Amino acid sequence: MGSLTDRFRLMETSAAAASAGGFFPSFLLLAFGTLVAAVLGVAHRLGLFYQLMHKVDKTSIRHGGESVAAVLRAHGVRFVFTLVGGHISPLLVACEKLGIRVVDTRHEVTAVFAADAVARLTGTVGVAAVTAGPGLTNTVTAVKNAQVAQSPVLLLGGAASTLLQKRGALQAIDQMSLFRPLCKFCASVRRVRDIVPTLRTAIAAAQSGTPGPVFVELPLDVLYPYFMVEKEMIPTKLPNSLMGRVVVWYLQHCLANLFVGAWEPRPEGPLPLDIPQASPQQVQRCVEILSRAKRPLLVLGSQALLPPTPANKLRAAVETLGVPCFLGGMSRGLLGRNHPLHIRQNRSAALKKADVVVLAGAVCDFRLSYGRVLNRKSSIIIVNRNRDDLLLNSDIFWKPQEAVQGDVGSFMIKLVEGLQGQMWSSDWAEELRKADQQKEQTYRDKAVMPVLQHLNPVWVLQQVEETLPDNALLVVDGGDFVATAAYLVQPRGPLRWLDPGAFGTLGVGAGFALGAKLCQPEAEVWCLFGDGAFGYSLIEFDTFVRHKVPVIALVGNDAGWTQISREQVPRLGSDVACSLAYTDYHKAAMGLGAQGLILSRDNEDQVVKVLREGQKLCQDGHAVVVNILIGRTDFRDGSISV
Repeated sequence: MGSLTDRFRLMETSAAAASAGGFFPSFLLLAFGTLVAAVLGVAHRLGLFYQLMHKVDKTSIRHGGESVAAVLRAHGVRFVFTLVGGHISPLLVACEKLGIRVVDTRHEVTAVFAADAVARLTGTVGVAAVTAGPGLTNTVTAVKNAQVAQSPVLLLGGAASTLLQKRGALQAIDQMSLFRPLCKFCASVRRVRDIVPTLRTAIAAAQSGTPGPVFVELPLDVLYPYFMVEKEMIPTKLPNSLMGRVVVWYLQHCLANLFVGAWEPRPEGPLPLDIPQASPQQVQRCVEILSRAKRPLLVLGSQALLPPTPANKLRAAVETLGVPCFLGGMSRGLLGRNHPLHIRQNRSAALKKADVVVLAGAVCDFRLSYGRVLNRKSSIIIVNRNRDDLLLNSDIFWKPQEAVQGDVGSFMIKLVEGLQGQMWSSDWAEELRKADQQKEQTYRDKAVMPVLQHLNPVWVLQQVEETLPDNALLVVDGGDFVATAAYLVQPRGPLRWLDPGAFGTLGVGAGFALGAKLCQPEAEVWCLFGDGAFGYSLIEFDTFVRHKVPVIALVGNDAGWTQISREQVPRLGSDVACSLAYTDYHKAAMGLGAQGLILSRDNEDQVVKVLREGQKLCQDGHAVVVNILIGRTDFRDGSISV
């Protein structure tokens, strides 16, 4: 028995020894594998394998800013708007050398608004470049406005050096997290060789699908030349300690990875765009629906003016279609002034009476009462590039008979081709025009009503409407005065109206005017400001003067945030925070080097003369502010700004 017990003990001891003998080789193999993986990871992070096949040109004085400028030029970019900062100086200098005009503003938000205007008016990407940290945070409102307005804006942002991020560097914040919710595409460039492909991808993303803003972060060490980055990154004296030498080795390879292959030739031009199109089957179904209509109505939104369909081709299609239409957003002015198909008043009533409604780029958000203005018995065709906009609130207040996700302009061309010249009874259009004329008569009646002080704003805007030249491009920025103008002042043609869009942003005026005048120098840019909104733009008259950009601003000065007080006072019994002063904005503009004029009850009989004087000064190359002192009317009573 004892012998058997000893035998079991011997077997257990042998098994334990065998287990121990197998454990150590396995452990060593695991440790070795982990070490190899770590080494390979470091090698990949430092680009050691890439460095074996590509060159680091340590003698070159070229810098990443040149790569940025080359891509912009290859994409037809003519302007870069900026407020200068050391983080982005190389790209600004490089743009100037390549003939891209660099226009600096007095606030970063203005630079992005200007880029937005260029994007809307040219159909190409608009570009703004700002410095790191607060430079970028100052742009957030304008970037969000571009997102809501679906404008293809490229924002270039400086950043701390790659190795100093998250280490307390000057103006270093997590910029990517800030802009991801606002932009279609966000990228941080980590190597000089990645600048060109990243920018090409970003610009294509901005213009594809539903257009929108994109953001590319460019750290300091990606933009500056090798010798400058080396001076800042690598110590001149080699440390004595082993750890110090390891750190230097690591930094040297980080530097090499930044610049390896930096100047190898790469394609710089535009990538193909991805623009959704309606299928032939969808178009045919819409043709059949519209062909049966007795009271058809067309509502065009901003998307209708997007490339690739030119505005003149879209206009011809709408005229051929012959359906009465309402124009909103960037489609304002598509048919010019006083076109018989363009219905301007009583939209809600017309939508209730129509039996077929085509929402071409229009969205059922607050602008269409979330779809409640649509008659549930009507057949609704809606076309939009964006699926969320396409079906917004369709589960509550309205239902589309045909929802088409595709480019609006291309759809309209195909729709007209499918209808083959079908005509509709003129009675429907005549009924809408008659209601238009009756509404406009009420406006004329309000224009002659006396106000307690200064000038009647309705009458003033009627004089503006009669004074505007055929080449006027209207920029509107404000509340009560501008909302009144939207009923009374007509854009003279396609792409001749700029408003903030659905986000309702105040402060767009100066930036929009700057971008508009630069990309359409033959146009007279007339800005209609409320006095509250003008406070955001006043300082940029320094920008207009310095860059010789002549625009004329008409400030409806009623000494208050009237769009708010109009409802706050009767509903809540107080005008707290709604009062401003009858400030001498024309004199403030003169202090910035612009020309200033004033209109008030004292020169009421000279309104047109003063407007003509301002127009002449603008034609002579001056930026002009006309400070128009106005009273208050009941023109917009009942409107609520929420």
